[in-house]
Amino acid sequence: MADFRALLILSLTLHASFGALGKRTRGNVGVCYGLNGDNLPSPMDVVNLYKRYNVRKMRIFEPYPEVLEALRRSDIELTLGVRNNDIPTLALSEGAANTWFMTNVKPYVNDINIAYITVGNEVIPGEFSESILPAMQNLQNVLRSNNLGIRATTVVHSAVLGTSFPPSQGTFSDSARPFISGIIQFLSSQKSPLLVNLYPYFPYAADPENIQLDYAQFSSHEPLIKDGDLHYSNLLDAMLDGFFWAMEKEGVKDVNIVISETGWPHEGNGNFTTPGLAATYNRNFIHHANSFGGTPKRPDAFLEGFIFAMFDEDLKDFGVEQHWGLFSPNMQLNYDIFS
Repeated sequence: MADFRALLILSLTLHASFGALGKRTRGNVGVCYGLNGDNLPSPMDVVNLYKRYNVRKMRIFEPYPEVLEALRRSDIELTLGVRNNDIPTLALSEGAANTWFMTNVKPYVNDINIAYITVGNEVIPGEFSESILPAMQNLQNVLRSNNLGIRATTVVHSAVLGTSFPPSQGTFSDSARPFISGIIQFLSSQKSPLLVNLYPYFPYAADPENIQLDYAQFSSHEPLIKDGDLHYSNLLDAMLDGFFWAMEKEGVKDVNIVISETGWPHEGNGNFTTPGLAATYNRNFIHHANSFGGTPKRPDAFLEGFIFAMFDEDLKDFGVEQHWGLFSPNMQLNYDIFS
């Protein structure tokens, strides 16, 4: 396991309406749609809200039928999740994966643009780790046999890195490596990306004396971290490059990363979680993704990802976990990044 400082470091101009922002971010930045709340609007109202603000990409964490029905003919690109508990079943056989596909994907493929199917969310390391690769393989075979360009992948978080700072020393942890190595080899063979949840907020909030706010929020105009010939002005790039370095140490140099979650809570932890800070981070993340500048290690990498999340969710743990939404459940803005 990485030392505390390493985990902190790696785990360590945009003024437009959201409508214009949506046009600029098509194909780059979407928003996660979580349903862990008892007061959320109907899926059809949510899809209309996405369209109203021209948010063209959505990530959901499992195949909710009501959401999938609402997405029909919406022109919203979808990243669809497999429930963690369903992973062992998909790993059993291609037939089992086909059964899941016929229920959760086949009825919608003509009406919904599904880009990725994520086999699990933050499973590695964990009880289903050994099932992820065979589940991905079975599902990808089913997708291919149906002549679909949808790509099967999985979602990991920064805990899969055992060493994270400086980025060039990035390696997978001993507990994650037996599983992640085969997964990224498979992703390379399929020309598919790895999805990673990355939150600069957490290391900053844990150690604000050593991690500068402007470094965490893309607000620094000067490099603050030097790693050999590479210079970093923001924490997210350092986090991404730690993963790129770790994959290269496994012999994989051609797997890109999609940021499956990132964002900043607007409440729940005093001055660390204000609406202003949340607005600044999300604006700057979108601008960074649109700059097409990659990262210091991978300057040609295409950055795309998802802001977490569309709504505050009141059934999550008390505190910051309930306050990541761009919108409150009544569909009113929690903070203005639109003017």
